[in-house]
Amino acid sequence: MIKSVIHIGITVSDLEKSVAFYRDVLGLKYLGSMTMQGKETDLLFNQQNCVVKVAYLNGSDELNAPPIELLQFVSPSCKIDRATLTKTSISEVCFAVEDIEQSYQRLKAQNVEFLSEPQFFDFSADGFGKSKAVYFKDPDGIILELLQEVE
Repeated sequence: MIKSVIHIGITVSDLEKSVAFYRDVLGLKYLGSMTMQGKETDLLFNQQNCVVKVAYLNGSDELNAPPIELLQFVSPSCKIDRATLTKTSISEVCFAVEDIEQSYQRLKAQNVEFLSEPQFFDFSADGFGKSKAVYFKDPDGIILELLQEVE
């Protein structure tokens, strides 16, 4: 039934601020934006007089992953909630990196908030291999992850 994942949507409070973070801080490629409104938008989001600004970003031309879709609800306005890994929701979006220590230091220097320093995991016995991972937050406090596969 499902053919593929088309995009990963994240609701944000300020589209321009979030685009700047995902583009300028994380280095994703800005693909474009649009505004959704009208009868079909109202029906799709189950709202009245709904206006949503949307932007798309992706890691690179050769990235074999769905783009990130950022959505800002202009009307009705977005309810800001504190993100946490321990409540039912999409817990995080994970980005693969070649050098997690370098990425961590670069983002830390740009005042990105991290939950910890990068941590090493060995799940070889479970068939998943070795990796280093770290969680951090975007401007709305949405939790994201960096992951480096380790040989």
